Amino acid sequence: MMNEPTLDKLKQMHLDGMADAWLEQHKDAKIGALGFDERFGLLVDAETLHRENRRLRRLLRDAKLKVPAACIEDVDYSAQRHLDKAVIRQLANCRWVQQAQTIAITGATGTGKTYLACALANHACRRGFSAMYRRASRFFDELALARADGSYPRLLVRIARVDVLVLDDWGMTPIRDAERRDMLEIIDDRCGSR
Repeated sequence: MMNEPTLDKLKQMHLDGMADAWLEQHKDAKIGALGFDERFGLLVDAETLHRENRRLRRLLRDAKLKVPAACIEDVDYSAQRHLDKAVIRQLANCRWVQQAQTIAITGATGTGKTYLACALANHACRRGFSAMYRRASRFFDELALARADGSYPRLLVRIARVDVLVLDDWGMTPIRDAERRDMLEIIDDRCGSR
């Protein structure tokens, strides 16, 4: 049997995980002991895992988290941070995303608000939700630039579609009228759905 044409066809159909697993099966002498259904099941599992990993990489890349490695499992619960483990555990189930609830993280400078926000967004991405991280000042600059170049409606649609929107360093400077209007547009677009 000619393996190269089969491999090419798998690649053409974008079944890269299956193709890689198939090549690995050919290197394993013990794989012959398995029946066709078992081997095919392994190939399908490999393709499924490959697609899930690719989707997760895309979600995390698109989120542009300030702390991409932040994760719920590594949150520091030291006493000075005043974090409740039970609350963080409850947030880890991501029901707040499904129920379109808002989380406001407050605290003194240097207490890890950004890390916690990125950890929650990272966890949401691992659960299959989309996320977007922006510092508030840059977010408003991006909206002003989009308004100037005509891409404002498209940007609003993109923001409305994101499951988790993280706005960091909110309230560091007084909000201007145009920024207030932008936020009202965004809140109205996302209200009850994201």
